[in-house]
Amino acid sequence: MAAAPPPQAGGFVLFLHGSGGSGEEIGAEVAPYFAAPELASSVRLSFPTAPTVPIACYGCNLLCCFALWMLLKARDVVITAWFGISEVPITAKTVRDEKEVLKAVEYVHGLIDKEIASGTSPSDIFVCGLSQGGALAIASVLLYPKTLGGCVVFSGSVPLRKTFADKVSREARKTPVLWFHGMADGLVLFEAGHAGCAFLEELGMTCEFKAYPTLGHSMIDEELRYFQQWILNRLGISGITENARPSSSSQHKDLQ
Repeated sequence: MAAAPPPQAGGFVLFLHGSGGSGEEIGAEVAPYFAAPELASSVRLSFPTAPTVPIACYGCNLLCCFALWMLLKARDVVITAWFGISEVPITAKTVRDEKEVLKAVEYVHGLIDKEIASGTSPSDIFVCGLSQGGALAIASVLLYPKTLGGCVVFSGSVPLRKTFADKVSREARKTPVLWFHGMADGLVLFEAGHAGCAFLEELGMTCEFKAYPTLGHSMIDEELRYFQQWILNRLGISGITENARPSSSSQHKDLQ
């Protein structure tokens, strides 16, 4: 019988980008918040890139989004996406292809399982994401059989029907969630984020919801600073100075 791997020190943050993005791009936004010497050895980061798929966005009723979709489709362009984009904007009632979502969830679960097999405690693992990446992050946490350190959603939504509630284990419901959403978001509407957090609370989960009245579909420095501290608090890491935080603001947008 093989010996169990020695415990991995510190935490592990898996961050999933939005559609049309990449791990490299989102990593450039997030990694600086954990780059200080006092953090680099305590928090390990992973930024995978989604596979490429043909652009397929139906029901676009935002003129700018529809124009972009038509341009991309006319040029036979493919984009990175964890699963198909059914419509823009995403609302509280948007329905995704569940088979595609579950396939993406399996991929994320494989990354989590690999990290646990290497010696990391589930309580030190955080699954996070922006937009479609945030939707995949929360779906992956809901369907994972163990309690994780936490889940952080930026401008995302729950991509599963409420009928999946019965598949959310008692252990998964103990994973805390932090949710950021701009009230001026025109791609993933605020109602979608608010409804997602309400659904989690119906499951008995803890969901801290941070609303920003003038923020659109973007990720800003204020959110990322709060996100950083939230992760560190759960890892029991304290005494971080301002030198451990980027001085410039960060802002990221994606297709969905």
